[in-house]
Amino acid sequence: MVKKIGKMISRSYANLWDLACANSEVMAKAKGKRRFPTVMTVPGSIAEIDDEQANSVASENPSLVSGERMIIVSNILPLRAKRRADNKGWSFSWNEDSLLLRCKDGLPEDMEVLYVGSLPVDVDPIEQEDVANHILEKFKCVPAFVPPSLLDDYYHGFCKKQLWPLFHYMLPFSADHGGRFDRSQWEAYILVNRMYYQKVIEVLIPEEDFVWIHDYHLMVLPTFLRRSFVCLKMGFFLHSPFPSSEIYRSLPVREEILKALLNTDIIGFHTFDYARHFLSCCSRMLGIEYQSKRGYIGLDYYGRTIGIKIMPVGIHIGHLQTVLRQADRELKAQELKQQFEGKTVFLGVDDMDVFKGINLKLLAFEHMLKRHRDWQGKAVLVQIANPARAKGIHLDEIQTEIEESCSRISTEFGAPGYEPVVFIHRSLSISERMAYYSIAECVVVTAVRDGMNLTPYEYIISRQGITGAETGLNSSGPKKSMLVVSEFIGCSPSLSGAIRVNPWDVESTADAMNLSISMSELEKELRHEKHYRYVSTHDVAFWARSFLQDMERTCDDHLPKRCWGMGLGFGFRVVALDPNFRKLSIDGIVAAYCRSKSRAILLDYDGTLMPQNLVTKTPSTQILSLLNSLCADPRNVVYMVSGRDRKSLSEWFLPCKKLGLAVEHGYFLRWPQQEEWETYGQGSDFGWMQMAEPVMRSYTEATDGSNIERKESALVWHYQDADPEFGYSQAKEMLDHLESVLANEPVAVKSGQFIGVSKGVVAEKVFTSMKEKGEQADFVLCIGDDRSDEDMFELFGTAVSKNVLSYNTEVFACTVGQKPSKAKYYLDDTAEVVAMLESLAAATSTVSSDDEAHISPRRFDRLISLDN
Repeated sequence: MVKKIGKMISRSYANLWDLACANSEVMAKAKGKRRFPTVMTVPGSIAEIDDEQANSVASENPSLVSGERMIIVSNILPLRAKRRADNKGWSFSWNEDSLLLRCKDGLPEDMEVLYVGSLPVDVDPIEQEDVANHILEKFKCVPAFVPPSLLDDYYHGFCKKQLWPLFHYMLPFSADHGGRFDRSQWEAYILVNRMYYQKVIEVLIPEEDFVWIHDYHLMVLPTFLRRSFVCLKMGFFLHSPFPSSEIYRSLPVREEILKALLNTDIIGFHTFDYARHFLSCCSRMLGIEYQSKRGYIGLDYYGRTIGIKIMPVGIHIGHLQTVLRQADRELKAQELKQQFEGKTVFLGVDDMDVFKGINLKLLAFEHMLKRHRDWQGKAVLVQIANPARAKGIHLDEIQTEIEESCSRISTEFGAPGYEPVVFIHRSLSISERMAYYSIAECVVVTAVRDGMNLTPYEYIISRQGITGAETGLNSSGPKKSMLVVSEFIGCSPSLSGAIRVNPWDVESTADAMNLSISMSELEKELRHEKHYRYVSTHDVAFWARSFLQDMERTCDDHLPKRCWGMGLGFGFRVVALDPNFRKLSIDGIVAAYCRSKSRAILLDYDGTLMPQNLVTKTPSTQILSLLNSLCADPRNVVYMVSGRDRKSLSEWFLPCKKLGLAVEHGYFLRWPQQEEWETYGQGSDFGWMQMAEPVMRSYTEATDGSNIERKESALVWHYQDADPEFGYSQAKEMLDHLESVLANEPVAVKSGQFIGVSKGVVAEKVFTSMKEKGEQADFVLCIGDDRSDEDMFELFGTAVSKNVLSYNTEVFACTVGQKPSKAKYYLDDTAEVVAMLESLAAATSTVSSDDEAHISPRRFDRLISLDN
């Protein structure tokens, strides 16, 4: 048996939660629809909304919209802002380059879209209410005004010095190399996420709206929202890479962020690699495994299946087509065509930061000119470097290095009329950028780590030209769009016709650049056609539509369940249970017990009668007396069904002569008032163990943290202390190996959470025996706490059809702990189980042991189980 036990969830961040919200918020769900409100932000302070204020926001006035709505939450609103010429107020317009603005093209026409985020400018507190009213009315945008002092710690601090470098695989080895973890910045991050939460609830209709949160700036926002609205339809999309577990686990608040993301219904990533790293983190740090079903990946988290969406974002083709038609673009393109006439142009368009690999590109270009001398005087690299979006790490050093490389290449290869590297360090409008695309023979992207990078997509559309146009630079003739792209960027997997490179390998990148401009024209055209087919059909509208469809599907799966919020701080989670799942009523079960004539009581031991956290597992005199009282009633058949060995249970329950015992999950069974044990197998030959144990020992030696447990009926291989992925891989390999070795032996090899035959088989045998005695049970109590007990609970779904129970049988299948289960009832802990049994014992009459019914056993096959 191979057994894997989930790791304990770390303590919640209760104190920090207290700091963020003072543990005072209990949000009321809105009744009916609401109009858009505004909340004044007091100058110099963070807006706080208490319960009373939150309720006052939910006015009874009719909503301005009808139907479902989508609330898109991002760090920055898709707006442009500039001060008016008279310096009296602001003027706003849509940021046409924003992909989040274009999301609505993929959403249903009748779905209204609201945006929540901060503005790209600092608005004076005195103007904030007027600005908020204006952009809400005109643009349906809800601004979050973050004070500059808080913004510095939140954005330039935690986001850009902690999350952004870490997600791009940069560890803070020194204070200068990325910066150490600063808890005050983490606290600022939480406070700003809470501010966004307050803005969302100002316009939220919980029962109807979808909330779509974007990127790493708002990774703990889901916990704030879920804490107030357990049934809110909520998705999250990460637009940056997600690092491997070895990198991510270095973050001090790693579990808090993971648990916050798991409070959404669906989590989106650009590539499978990013999703795989996230799933690995959930497995290694939270003990949560994922499963794939009908093409959908899901994480089972406290009864809710959290969807994992893998879909690279696209571009807005209509917007680019509009830019291609602009006269200034054509004028600039003509100018560039003349400037680079007779030259073969490589183009790079990157932000100025440490991860874009600009200098690696320059080194590769330099190497290409050295290795392929025929390109000297002909090939030109135009490198556009957009200014850094934030205070970059090592930005000065990177810029100096780039300038030195440009100077060196120009000195070595430059000539009158030939400038091998054209370095443009400024922001270019999209119109200028498209003009440069039109004259570039190849676009080169050598980022060492990047979330998506849509530059190749823009280039492909630009080279395709204006659809249906009869004039223009790219409107007729064969189309070509050669690409040399890093394998470490998000768009790389979708561009199968691109030449993928490891940017760190300068020589190979140089060869790829040479190949891109040297291959046949037909090959270039075919690659472009392949790229264009993909990019044109997987635009931003397709991406938004696909994400919404999967969000709806995932949320629909959650609707039938009853949900409760549990936990403190960032340990908060939602437990989803079957609608019929409820707490066992002591009065109800006692009443049913008293009116019944023939009763079957099946009890687990560890975690049911005995708390799991106790070192001493020996039953107390209270437990022994309680069991004897239940067994003394001639109408009762009582069994202890446990995974423990028979030696321990025989000694512990020696005083309980009338108690039936099923040990090792049912492999050995001793009937009430019997001394002999029945074996549910075909004899007692365990010679196969001598064959299996050496095989298992070899895997144990090769797998650090694993061990073998020898039982009478099984050999169990545990790997809960081993590396989860390696242990799982070794368990699968061992299973195949053992099946081959034991092919001709009377033994089965199993992988699962339990040992032995099955507790469900034991329960069915007990019910069958009672029926054969003419005492079919009309009352059944079955209690357990773990996965192996679910077999007993599952039996009740087919017991009537199997004719082992009647329609009139009152069944009380009860699990210990409020958690997802096939049982219909629960009790909170072992103390409540004991209290319930004491109530039953109080209604029990004592009789002599001679009145106890004798039940004869039936044999079953034995097995060896691999338990994970």
